[in-house]
Amino acid sequence: MKRNNLILVSALAVGIAFSGCSPLKKMKDKAEEVKYTVDPPVLELVGDQVSVSINGSYPPKYFNKNVIMTLTPTLQSGSNELDLDAYKVQGESVKENNKVIKSNEGGSFSYTSKVTYKPEFQLSELMLKASAAKGNKSLDFDPYKLADGIITTCLLVEKTGKATYAADKYVRITPDAYEADIKYLIQQSDVRTAETKKPEIKEFTETVKAAAANERIQFTSTQLSAYASPDGPYALNEKLSNSREKTGKDFFIKNFKAAKVEDVVKSDLLKVVVTPEDWDGFKKLMEASDIADKQLVLRVLSMYSDPEVRDREIHNIAAAFDEIKVKILPQLRRSKMTVNVEIIGLSDQEINAQFDSDPSKLKLEEILYAGTLTRDDNRKLSIYQAAARYYPSDYRTKNNLGVALLNLGRTSEAKTALNDAKNIENNELVKNNLAVVALREGNITEAEELLTAAGSSDDVKFNLGTIKIIQGKYSEAISYFGNQVEVNAGLAKLLAKQNDAALSTLNSVKSDDALVYYLKAIVGARTQNTDLTMNNLRTACSKSAELKANAKKDIEFGKYFQDNTFKSIVQ
Repeated sequence: MKRNNLILVSALAVGIAFSGCSPLKKMKDKAEEVKYTVDPPVLELVGDQVSVSINGSYPPKYFNKNVIMTLTPTLQSGSNELDLDAYKVQGESVKENNKVIKSNEGGSFSYTSKVTYKPEFQLSELMLKASAAKGNKSLDFDPYKLADGIITTCLLVEKTGKATYAADKYVRITPDAYEADIKYLIQQSDVRTAETKKPEIKEFTETVKAAAANERIQFTSTQLSAYASPDGPYALNEKLSNSREKTGKDFFIKNFKAAKVEDVVKSDLLKVVVTPEDWDGFKKLMEASDIADKQLVLRVLSMYSDPEVRDREIHNIAAAFDEIKVKILPQLRRSKMTVNVEIIGLSDQEINAQFDSDPSKLKLEEILYAGTLTRDDNRKLSIYQAAARYYPSDYRTKNNLGVALLNLGRTSEAKTALNDAKNIENNELVKNNLAVVALREGNITEAEELLTAAGSSDDVKFNLGTIKIIQGKYSEAISYFGNQVEVNAGLAKLLAKQNDAALSTLNSVKSDDALVYYLKAIVGARTQNTDLTMNNLRTACSKSAELKANAKKDIEFGKYFQDNTFKSIVQ
């Protein structure tokens, strides 16, 4: 009897326990009736965050009035788990402040959260862990897969940035001119001895003679210009200027022959220009003079085009004309000889040879120009080290040294050189290059601040576009890149889901870098173009072991993970 009573009590206890758990078990058994949607359907890294939005819908008669359910989205990769923020929903009789799901009507919820990305979760799944509680009873539900993850294509951004060399001002062929003139007395055209003995004539002749002996100076043309002052009758002035042309030319030819440089007045070089009334010279001298009424005289020049009317009106300005007769007109009665030359600088070969033998003998612009004659980053470094050593006060030498170091990956040394340049001249170009240093050091905020003060060159825009990719602001990145044909520009369009535009940019990139092919393979995967995917992925993996390793866990290629061609490429 006692034994039968014990069995009965045990059965009742089990029944009570089962009865207490039955609402939770019922919800667990019908868990597949709950519908979830996830945005994005495949998780994606943006900036340094992975965001997720989940909408859940519970059917009528599912949710118990007295149940609290805790939902915890969780990233799972092998044995690694990363929980996102938990979220609670409750039945209508629960006295807590959670989202209420009514028993008879059912209901829905919306959940958003984000988590800082960790590399070990690149190839992972977003699972939903759920547990329900009623009173002091609880029950864990089976984990439910919500989405795959994580697209990390944004991490492919090239963060090296673009640094800018300061330009040299080297000009290999420089035009120059040597001039001298002889003055005449009023209404005279004979060359006075005093004029031929002037120091200016001697200096002019010696300069021409030295030029003739210099193999780096070439004579291009010679011009004899003869003038008469714009006073008196035109016919007289015309006669005077023609006569002065003859006497002036005779004097200079004789003078050059005596100096043994007669080649400068050979017929194929010599040109003769005669100006009967030198109004242009008159105006120029008036503008530079201290004559009290010069503005009145200049106004007369602008008012009248007829030379005789001009002459008459200027004569009428009596006080001014007395000064003009003394200070202006005598300077216009002249013959002027102009010898035009080209000064030929060192050739590219000569500059390179001089740098190799003794760079200290190169001028500043020559040594800066030498840096443009090679694509070898190590030779550029040697050249700009020498430039900075011999010309330390010019910011360009320190700036270019910094850029050369950046291009060799020597960021800390580049930073020192660029700060030296900054101390000499803190201009936009230096700011851009210091921003590249900050970018490489991971100081994105500092880099952006420097770039906003660095102008609007293509390199500045490229660097700002790169920063916007890192920040996850893809539309802004595209705007900064504009029409630049760069890998990062194509990547920005890819990240913005502009697949066709991305492919067009990537196809135009001249670089043969593995990343170009890898990004085109992603375009192919996104657009269901298997040939585009496999052909470009094969090339990328053959060029880069790092990208090959990445492809194995890149969810962009998730649908190909079991494809034999894909396996053969990434193995």
